[in-house]
Amino acid sequence: MAPDTITLPWASDFHCHLRQGAMMETVTPMVEQGGVRTVLAMPNLTPPLTRTQMAVDYGRQLQQLAPGVHFILTLYLNPDLTPEEIGLAAKTGITAVKVYPSGVTTNSDWGVLDFKAYYPTFAAMQEHNMVLCLHGECPSDADKGICILNAEERFLATLRELHQAFPRLRIVLEHATTKAAVDCVKSLGDTVACTITAHHLFITVDDWAGQPHHFCKPVAKFPSDRDALREVAKSGHPRFFLGSDSAPHPRRAKQGEKPAAGVFTTPVLVPLMATLFEKLGCLDRLEGFISTHGRNFYQLPLPSAADGTITLTRSAALRVPEAYTVAGSGASGEPDTVVPFMAGAEIAWSIKSD
Repeated sequence: MAPDTITLPWASDFHCHLRQGAMMETVTPMVEQGGVRTVLAMPNLTPPLTRTQMAVDYGRQLQQLAPGVHFILTLYLNPDLTPEEIGLAAKTGITAVKVYPSGVTTNSDWGVLDFKAYYPTFAAMQEHNMVLCLHGECPSDADKGICILNAEERFLATLRELHQAFPRLRIVLEHATTKAAVDCVKSLGDTVACTITAHHLFITVDDWAGQPHHFCKPVAKFPSDRDALREVAKSGHPRFFLGSDSAPHPRRAKQGEKPAAGVFTTPVLVPLMATLFEKLGCLDRLEGFISTHGRNFYQLPLPSAADGTITLTRSAALRVPEAYTVAGSGASGEPDTVVPFMAGAEIAWSIKSD
C-alpha cells in the first residue's frame, strides 16, 4: 500500500513558459504552488529573447515575482546568436539555447529553417558547455507527407545528425510524445536527454481532438506512444525527466477559431505527477523524475537539507480550479482567465501547507 504522505525535494521543471506582462505576473508566483523551485524559462516571447541582455532582464523580472525560485535562462536560436554572443551568454550564466523549427508552435515564426547554418553556433555551445534544447518537430508539409501526427518522428534524423556532429554538446529533445522518440534518445549517447510533460503522460489524441484546453504542440499521440512515455518514466532512466511545457493562454485564445497551442499545469504540477506515479506503481521513481535526473544532466547541485522539502499528502484530495483570473484584467469588462489541465477534477495528492 502506498504511503499517505511523501516528503520530497522541491521539484525542478526543465521546460516552462512564464510569458510576459499580466500573464507572467499571474503564473510566475504559481511555480512554488505547484511544488517547483527550479525552472528552465522559455524564450519565445514577443519579441523573442535573442540576445544575452534581453534574457538577463527577463530573469530579473521573473525573480521579482518569485524570489524563492531559481530561474534557468535561455536564448532563442536566431541569426544574431553568433559564437561571440554564445561566449557572452555563457560568461553571464545563461545555460541553454532553445531551437524552434520555423512555424511549429507559439511564437516560432523567427525559428530555424536550416540547422547546418548554425553549426558554428553549436560548436561554440559545445565549447562553452551549454545545453541545446530542441523542439523536435519538422514543420508540416503535405507535399512531403509531414503532419502534426508524424512531425516528431520525422525530426529524429536531425537529432541523430546533431549528436553525431557535436558528440560533446548536451542536447535535450523536449516534450517527447512518441515511442520512436523514446527509442531514439535511449539509443544515443549520454549527452542526449529528453523531457516529458505531465499532460503527455495522461492524454492521447482522442483527448485533444475537440478539446482545445488539451491541444498543444507537439500534440499527444496514440495510446502506444503514451505507454512508451510512461514506461520510460517508470523505469527510472536517468536521461528522461520532467519538463512540463506548461504554456498558459487566455481562455479566449484557447477557445477561439484557431486554438492556441499549450496546456497549463504549473499550479498543480507535482500533485499531478504523484497521482500518476502512484497509478503506475512507481512512487519510488518520482523523486528521480521530478528532480535528480534533470539536475544531474544540467549539472546542477542536488538539493540539500538547507534547500527544504515539500510534503505531499492524500488526506485531502486537491480539486483543480475551473480557471485562474489573469492579474489586472477585467477593469473594463470580463476578466481574462486561464484554464488549467484537469480543470474541475479531483487529484489524489496535494501539497501539505506548513
